[in-house]
Amino acid sequence: MYAVVKTGGKQYKVSVGEKLKVEQIPADVDSQIVLEEVLMIADGEQVSVGAPLVAGATVKATVVAHGRGDKIRIFKMRRRKHYQKHQGHRQNYTEIRIDAISK
Repeated sequence: MYAVVKTGGKQYKVSVGEKLKVEQIPADVDSQIVLEEVLMIADGEQVSVGAPLVAGATVKATVVAHGRGDKIRIFKMRRRKHYQKHQGHRQNYTEIRIDAISK
């Protein structure tokens, strides 16, 4: 059984027991959260697709940790103009564990 959920502007395919890193969610570590934007649920041959959301479907998850992703480096340059710009970015994330998928 798996579901497709939307959180942080992105869509994720999740199943029970799976851990994934999503955009930062304001919740404490070891707290329960409920993802209510469920786009699809598949249970074997039975597939429920929402338009746009599946009515009454939820995914329960536990917050495992918060952290910051790897640093990406941004370098901009205009040739022959003496312009160079160096910049870096680290995105915050929340690691969650999927506990239950309910219809």
